[in-house]
Amino acid sequence: MVALLILGGLLLIVTGLVWLVMLAFGTSLLWGFGSLLPPVTLAYVLNHWRTARKAVALGAMGFIPLVVGLTMLAAQDPERLQAIISLRWLGDEPQAVSELDIRLNGELNGQRFSPLQAELVDGILSLREGQDFYARRELTIRVGNLPKGALRLDVLPQDPGPQPEVEISWLLPEQELPEARRIPRGYTLHLDLQPVAPNRLAGDFHLVLPPKFATTLTGHLEVFTDRLRYRDGRVDTAYDSRDTLAYVIRDYLQRRFATHDVELAQLPAVSLPSRELDLDVEARVDGQVRHLPLPLAKSEARGWRVRHDSFPPLTTPSVSPEAPNGARELSPVADTTGPVDRRVRFSLQRLLNTPSQYQELGMRVYTVRGSTAEGRFAGLDRDGRILIRRNLGGAGAASFSFDVEEVSDVELLEP
Repeated sequence: MVALLILGGLLLIVTGLVWLVMLAFGTSLLWGFGSLLPPVTLAYVLNHWRTARKAVALGAMGFIPLVVGLTMLAAQDPERLQAIISLRWLGDEPQAVSELDIRLNGELNGQRFSPLQAELVDGILSLREGQDFYARRELTIRVGNLPKGALRLDVLPQDPGPQPEVEISWLLPEQELPEARRIPRGYTLHLDLQPVAPNRLAGDFHLVLPPKFATTLTGHLEVFTDRLRYRDGRVDTAYDSRDTLAYVIRDYLQRRFATHDVELAQLPAVSLPSRELDLDVEARVDGQVRHLPLPLAKSEARGWRVRHDSFPPLTTPSVSPEAPNGARELSPVADTTGPVDRRVRFSLQRLLNTPSQYQELGMRVYTVRGSTAEGRFAGLDRDGRILIRRNLGGAGAASFSFDVEEVSDVELLEP
C-alpha cells in the first residue's frame, strides 16, 4: 500500500511535468526548449498561467499520495525512508563474503542458487542464501546421525529403503513466509566431504532433484560442523551461538574447579543475540553433579565471559619425552625441589578428604545462595562443617561455619 501511494504520486508529478513541456512547445519552440530548464519552466507557468494551469494542477495532485506514502513509511520503517532520502539505493549493493570455500553451480526452484552459509550440525546439512531470519533460498538434507570424521554418501533415484530427506524453500519478494517442498526419494545425491581443522568438512557435492523441482547443484562445498567460530586459531567468544556459550562455561568450570573432568549438560533455551544472560547450568565435575547459577556478559573486547571470572588458567598435563613408560608430569615443569602448589586440582571433595593439608591456608567459599566468605581454613567441626576464620584487625576475629550442602565452590588462594 505504501509503495503504491509513493509510486502513484511520482507518476502524477512526472505526467504533469511532461504535459507542461508539451504545452510549452505548443506555445512556441523557444518556450518548449526553454521549459526543459526549471527556471524557464517557472517563467512559462507565470507568463502563460491559463494554458499551463491544468498541467500544474495534475502535478500538484501527485504530491498528496506522495506525502501520505512517505509519512506512512516513516512510521513503519524509518530506516528504509532514510535510505531512500540519502540515495543509498543508487550505490552498488555490498556483496556479502562467505567464511567458507563454497564453489557451487546450479539453481534452486529455477533460480540461481549461491549459498554463503553452510553447516552440518546434528545430522542436518543446511545451505542458506541470504542473511535474514528467513533465508532467500535454502537447501536442507537430513543425513541423520553419522560417525565423526569424513562423510561419504551416494543416493540414486532407484535405491530402495528410506533415504535422507531433502527440503528446499524459497522466499519471494512479495511473500512474508517462505514456501517449502520436501523430497523423500527419487533424487541423485553425492557427498564426499573430508575433515578440515578445526571444525569443517570440505569436498565434492552433487545433487539433482526430480525435474518438477528445477533444482540441480554441483561443485565444491565446505561446511561448519558446529556453531563455533575461530579467529587466529582460537575460539571467537564474540560469536553469538549456544556452542560459544557452552565453550565459555566449560572453560570457566574447568578453571574454577581446577579439573579437566567437566561434562556440561544441555544449556537452557537462550535468546540470541544478547548482551547479558543469566543461566542455570547443570554440569558433572569430577563425577559430582552440580547446579550453578551463572551470569554471563558480552563485551566488544573479550566477547562472552562469566561475570567476576578471576580464576587462573588451568595447567595442562603433558608427557615428558624423557619419562619412561609414558609417565605424566604437569606442564610447565616445576622445580621438584620447590614447594608443591596445592591449588592445582584443588576441589571441595579434596578439602573434605584431606583437610589437614590445607590447614590455615587462605580460602574463599561460595554458597549456593550467591554469598561469599574469605579467610583462613580452620578445619572441620564434629558435624563435618567447614570452618573459616577471618582476622578483623587487632585481637578481633570472625568465624564462619558452612554446611557442605550450602557450599557451591571453594577457592584456594595460597599455594
